[in-house]
Amino acid sequence: MTHAFDDLRIFLGNVGWRDVLDVLIVALILYQLLKLVRGTQAAQLLVGLVVLLVVDLVATALDLRLLKYVFANGGQAILIAAVVLFQPELRRALDQVGRLAPVRAFLPHPAGGGVVRLVDEVIRAAGSLSERRTGALIVFERGTGLENVAATGVRINGETTAEMLATVFFPNSPLHDGAVIIRDEHIVAAGCVLPLADAIPGVGRMGTRHRAALGLTLQSDALVLIVSEETGLISVAHQGKVYRGLDQAKLRDMLVTLLGGEPGQSRVPIPRPFLRSSGVRATRR
Repeated sequence: MTHAFDDLRIFLGNVGWRDVLDVLIVALILYQLLKLVRGTQAAQLLVGLVVLLVVDLVATALDLRLLKYVFANGGQAILIAAVVLFQPELRRALDQVGRLAPVRAFLPHPAGGGVVRLVDEVIRAAGSLSERRTGALIVFERGTGLENVAATGVRINGETTAEMLATVFFPNSPLHDGAVIIRDEHIVAAGCVLPLADAIPGVGRMGTRHRAALGLTLQSDALVLIVSEETGLISVAHQGKVYRGLDQAKLRDMLVTLLGGEPGQSRVPIPRPFLRSSGVRATRR
């Protein structure tokens, strides 16, 4: 016991502030990594990689030559496979680094008045579509570029107005089934195809539109407004979560705040409330 305390005292005596800083940085990186994969399919993949690591350690300890040979020669392949499998999570991690305050300080920010006008036009269109129970997917591009998603649709490059959005999502029109991409207050493209998220246990039944919105927000920092075709209710997807049952004021403040404005800025009235407090269970027909 005395030797153990002596060894501990010697070890602590050799630890400097750089070592403490090193450990804290590594711990923070691991913590952020676990936050990124928590609740996603990548969590199961991470468990599988840990199991493979344990098997490798056991093979080394027991001197199992065949297993040691497999892991020694297949390590690079496993590393490449991990990068491919964790591509969405790595993209989200780099995106979060790019959205840190010191980095974004050098990037241009949209004017608050323009954001308010954009939000009011989108909410006006969503209210009209909701009353007619016309499904819609409206994507707001933020820090992460969505050019690859816009390439799957038809180029519009027009001003964002409620009338334009209502025309795009008009039933039986060629573009009504896809998503609209909005960048810098302009409609970039319509009829775009979004990546579908896997079914999430405990969330309940989700339609294709909600799964598509979740899939995009899991791969980027985009903000997606969904109008349910079945119920007419409106919800918002952001960072892999769907916010349902938002009242009119909360919806506007959420959109304005996340798009770079300030809550309470909007003064343009909406004709009448079109959101209900109940949850959304949308199914795309």
